[in-house]
Amino acid sequence: MSRHANRRIFLRDALLLSTGVVGGTVISSSWSSLVDATQNKVFANADDRPSAEDRLRELGIKLPPAPQPVAVYVPAVRSGNTLYASGHSPRRANGELIQGKVGADLTLEQGYDAARVVGLNVLSTVRSTLGSLDKVARLVKVLGMVNCTSDFTKQPQVINGFSELMVQVFGKTYGKGARSAVGMGSLPSNIPVEIEAIFEVRG
Repeated sequence: MSRHANRRIFLRDALLLSTGVVGGTVISSSWSSLVDATQNKVFANADDRPSAEDRLRELGIKLPPAPQPVAVYVPAVRSGNTLYASGHSPRRANGELIQGKVGADLTLEQGYDAARVVGLNVLSTVRSTLGSLDKVARLVKVLGMVNCTSDFTKQPQVINGFSELMVQVFGKTYGKGARSAVGMGSLPSNIPVEIEAIFEVRG
């Protein structure tokens, strides 16, 4: 084969090779851009949830002052991306402590209202600890304890006062966590409800 023919074959192969490399680079670059854009969209949608702080304002809810500990503990502890809220009592914004045994001194409806008041205090502690309720990624776990008579069996309906508030504030997906609702023979200071909660947080 002549030197001229060899040169033409060499140039042809070089051109094909360079086209393939460049084309592959363009395709790879385009694919990476597409993947990045898709991932960003997914992450953006995850953060498109309504603001918990905005929900409070829309609902006309004003949180009480953050509760102060009355024994040897702290109201909440953050460890990594988890916030553990201590057991909270139903103390109203004016400082009044709701007291009584559900099924004897208080009705189911009054127990429900007490659980909702506990929820307001938990939210106040969470905001005080994190700086904003918008840093809550989701509610993870709730333990609700009801001071009730031995024949009272509607502890879950009482704790719904807390749980339904969480759904109002954080939404159906992120405000509903795993839960236990149990009856107690007594609770500190004869309060009707004590609730502790675990939250996943961010930022």
